Amino acid sequence: METKPSEISSSKMFGGYNKRYKHFSPTLGCSMTFHIYFPPSTSPSHRFPVLYWLSGLTCTDENFINKSGAQRVASSEGVALITPDTSPRGLSIEGEAESWEFGVGAGFYLNATQEKWKNWRMYDYVVKELPKLLNESFPQLDTSRASISGHSMGGHGALTIYLKNLDKYKSVSAFAPIVNPTNCPWGQKAFSNYLGGNKTDWEEYDATCLIKKFTDVSATILIDQGEDDKFLHDQLLPHKFEEACKSAKVPLLLRLQPGYDHSYFFISTFIDDHIRHHAQALNLP
Repeated sequence: METKPSEISSSKMFGGYNKRYKHFSPTLGCSMTFHIYFPPSTSPSHRFPVLYWLSGLTCTDENFINKSGAQRVASSEGVALITPDTSPRGLSIEGEAESWEFGVGAGFYLNATQEKWKNWRMYDYVVKELPKLLNESFPQLDTSRASISGHSMGGHGALTIYLKNLDKYKSVSAFAPIVNPTNCPWGQKAFSNYLGGNKTDWEEYDATCLIKKFTDVSATILIDQGEDDKFLHDQLLPHKFEEACKSAKVPLLLRLQPGYDHSYFFISTFIDDHIRHHAQALNLP
């Protein structure tokens, strides 16, 4: 099976290109797609730092590329955008598509330990397989300069991956992240199925728990949260993370945005700030 990525679409945007690729993932045991936005290149030898974007429940690798408008500032700042999918697909596991918040489109960026869901290893895919693939396949990308961001479930993924790999990423940001999944219905459903009943195992994928252990954060964590987000009080719980950051003396900028909801209208309004936040961290000597 073809593990090298093959290009399946290309569209010019702000002088650069949105390109979609397909490859077989040994980590996940299925074919996967991902997008890269390549900014306009100034010279053949120039290498771009990368910003990984992890999407939320029900999304694919296309939502962010099509809806966020992030390419405008990514183009001017010279940052490549990498958007993977949100779960394995096409494996036909019983129950994988029964609910929108679990299974297909809901990988939660963890490595499942339960036998039935053993292919759900999005943590290893994002942290290990994808960077190696990019490094081997795209010489114009400098994967040693990487940052990470995401929305909702993807914000959870970005925060937990960043905290557990502070040597691999220069900065992190998130929109409306699920910051305390061990204490919300989405997280409890996903973790009990993917990880089993031992709640100590769940804490390995909970940013509010992890921040107590991994405090050596170099760049301020940036989070935007809409105040009219219908999931704010029962699923997202940003104040739990804020309290944990204060206790651990970790720099956090949590911006509550009046009137905004959970959608890409909200993301596209503030995405420029996030791209610039990462560009600053990525371009430090």
